[in-house]
Amino acid sequence: MGRRLVPLTLDNLPDIPKRCRACVFWELDPVSGEAAVRAGRPELEKEAWISAVLLEWGSCGRVVYVDEVPVGFVLYAPPAYVPRSTAFPTSPVAADAVQLMTAWLMPGYQGQGLGRVMVQTVAKDLIRRGFKAVEAFGDASWKEPACVLPADHLLAVGFKTVRPHPRYPRLRLELRTTISWKEDVELALDRLLGAVQKEPALRPL
Repeated sequence: MGRRLVPLTLDNLPDIPKRCRACVFWELDPVSGEAAVRAGRPELEKEAWISAVLLEWGSCGRVVYVDEVPVGFVLYAPPAYVPRSTAFPTSPVAADAVQLMTAWLMPGYQGQGLGRVMVQTVAKDLIRRGFKAVEAFGDASWKEPACVLPADHLLAVGFKTVRPHPRYPRLRLELRTTISWKEDVELALDRLLGAVQKEPALRPL
């Protein structure tokens, strides 16, 4: 099974689900978001947001492909680019952190470790760019796919609660704690991306 995690661009934006392309939950503040939906332009606003972040900050997401089929994605950016984050009761995201906004995996590909690999890929990217941590708002009452990730999933992949809340705790992953497994992550990613191939066994003549 060939797996790839590719930086999100305007070119591969169509590879994420249509409902996610038309969602500006994180990208706009609540009032602007509702106005965009009423005006029928949330997809244009999403494109504009991704374009601006790419130009000003750089890569802000990954698209996951399995056997060339898009099966998931993850979005992240500094909190200054994420207006909705200030509306949460456990805000603000720390100034030294990048916000993990949302992620999604096609149901048939869940439970295979891809969620952890997505977080590790984000961590590797941010370590390379000099950031100290990733933070996210979790949903402690999560029941179905939504813009806010389940708190249990974030805890399972290494996040720790830094500001508790009965519904929307804020969680943090210290990137310095990932240094110890950085080499393991790189090896896993190399295998994931197909860069490491098993050498053929040499047979005696």
